[in-house]
Amino acid sequence: MSVASFARSVRRAPTLTRNVYAAHMRIAHLSDLHVLALQGVPARRFFNKRFTGWVNLRVKRAHKHRLGHVHAVAREITRANVDHVVITGDLTNLALEQEFVAVRELLEQDLGLRPDQISAVPGNHDLYTRGAMRDQRFTTYFHEYVASDFPELSASLPQGRFPFVKLRGPCAIIGLSSAVPRPPLMASGMLGNLQLEALSRILAHSEVRRRTPIVLIHHPIHNPPSKVKTFMEGLWDADALLQKLSGIAHGLVLHGHLHARRQRAHSTPVGELLSVGATSASLHHDDKHKMAGFNLYEFDDAGSLLNIEAHVLDAPSETFHVERIPVVV
Repeated sequence: MSVASFARSVRRAPTLTRNVYAAHMRIAHLSDLHVLALQGVPARRFFNKRFTGWVNLRVKRAHKHRLGHVHAVAREITRANVDHVVITGDLTNLALEQEFVAVRELLEQDLGLRPDQISAVPGNHDLYTRGAMRDQRFTTYFHEYVASDFPELSASLPQGRFPFVKLRGPCAIIGLSSAVPRPPLMASGMLGNLQLEALSRILAHSEVRRRTPIVLIHHPIHNPPSKVKTFMEGLWDADALLQKLSGIAHGLVLHGHLHARRQRAHSTPVGELLSVGATSASLHHDDKHKMAGFNLYEFDDAGSLLNIEAHVLDAPSETFHVERIPVVV
């Protein structure tokens, strides 16, 4: 689905009068920061899944993910004069307390936004261990980023209360948690029945129905064709989620996890959803569709999507250029 067709579908839907919303709502989307902070962490904290994660960092990831890129992306988002920032998971690398503190400080210092202007959902790295889930580290350290305008509609889950919903101008930002602790080498996600039922309640709310829904989730809604890869890395209940979203005539599903920019249309019985992935904000890569950056979405006061683009980091100069987001069929 192109931006133009998305906009036409929105204009056919009932909307509030134009003077209710501020024009040109700008939303920045970043993902997969993978902030690493190991200073002062005792060795015993690695006697679990973190050991394989640490080895992976040393062998594969250390030279690819750069904290400086995240700082550059955050500062560029500030210069872009956005109204809201959404982050689709994997803010940390090993779900250590030091990492959550480092991410919070980075966002507060470099973005310069109020906490109510930021929405974040966890990725599999943010619930890397059962201890991270038991302590509800993500929702504890980022409680303002997961605050809901209708908390009574959320489900009480081991990792916190999800989904959350935030009414922002013509948009309803809905945050889902697909992150669950997995054994080593697994990165798959799952929502569960309680969260899916809560999502139905949120989508049925009158204030949500009159806005354009923007669903945040770490794992993409389209699983790979391989059943083995879906089991290891995909969203186990993706079909159930798509069923819950089947009544949406127009909206966005924003995700991370794949470390690549991509957009893909999904038809519903009443319209179309546009699924858009962001690359890792820390990733250094030769492929311009994977190099660190962020996506930018602009809506008019009726909730029509006016523009979608990727801002890609040019590492040597720490400048950014605009690219189109590739369409995947």
